[in-house]
Amino acid sequence: MEGNSTQTRVAVISIIVENPDSAAQINEILHSAADCIIGRMGLPYKQKGISIISVVVDAEADVISTVSGRLGRLSGVTVKTAYSKK
Repeated sequence: MEGNSTQTRVAVISIIVENPDSAAQINEILHSAADCIIGRMGLPYKQKGISIISVVVDAEADVISTVSGRLGRLSGVTVKTAYSKK
């Protein structure tokens, strides 16, 4: 999933996990995109019983869209993606 910088975009994939049973599938999807991930931060929010994950990627738009789409189809997972303008 690598690309050169002229054809790639930087984006943040924001993931809210309400179903902890989806964690293994989330990690599998993110592992498949590991070569385009710049950084990842996960925060458990115990008071609400959810986890929040932010993943910063540098990849072609279709790769970002595919990863976001796969994540968004998981049970109890909400995903939003913000793209850089550059």
